[in-house]
Amino acid sequence: MINKKAILITGAASGIGRKTALLFAKNGWYVGIFDVNESGLKSLETQIGKENCFAAVMDVTVPESVENGFDAFAEKTGGKLDVLLNNAGIIKFGLFEDVDLEIHQRIVDINFKGCLNCAYYALKYLKQAPGSRIINMSSASSIYGLSDLSVYSATKHALSAMTEALNIELEKYGVFVCDIKPPYVNTPLLAVKEDVFSIKKMGINMEPGKVADTVWKAAHRDKLHWKIGATAPLAFLFWLMPFTQRFIVKMLTMPQGEGNR
Repeated sequence: MINKKAILITGAASGIGRKTALLFAKNGWYVGIFDVNESGLKSLETQIGKENCFAAVMDVTVPESVENGFDAFAEKTGGKLDVLLNNAGIIKFGLFEDVDLEIHQRIVDINFKGCLNCAYYALKYLKQAPGSRIINMSSASSIYGLSDLSVYSATKHALSAMTEALNIELEKYGVFVCDIKPPYVNTPLLAVKEDVFSIKKMGINMEPGKVADTVWKAAHRDKLHWKIGATAPLAFLFWLMPFTQRFIVKMLTMPQGEGNR
């Protein structure tokens, strides 16, 4: 049994998840760190301190793995869970027809079904914690589907829709649900950035620590969609001039001469 607030983070071994785990631990929270990257988890556990965290391998695509992970964490905390951060995700750049179907399906399994699995098994614990919440890591691509990221964008659209629905459904339990929509973030997921047209056009101007700071705010303030960095002005522009959406996205994501219709 612990006597401090508790957060469970998926995809915690690197990038946004790792920065968020360190930030919450620094601020006195007990942190559950879960990932398929066991070596990354071990180094993070050492950095945080075993007394301040619970680390375990979890495959968010496997319901049994998710259920066992949440139950093990709850056993450690005495059933306490204040925040779930659905952060695990993968990305694959490429035109739809050039990406293997297996990879498309894997993106759906991790980015959307994984969040669904975690929300499902977290709920029984979140309902017991006053002011608890689910924070889903969405993306700027949820605003309008991006060329080269069609299925990734689709999963983030779906995640935002589920966020909105659960925000309404779970209000009766005092569980607040929100999402965060960053633009490209400088994480290991974007290791192929030099080959991607949209990254050449838009750049990577956000660090994982900035997103972690937003997760901290989202854990303490009731706001449905957190549009940060370039996402906020882009969303405003699309709202103000919706007829420009397709043109702007095409200009930012498709090299000249491709997709000219």
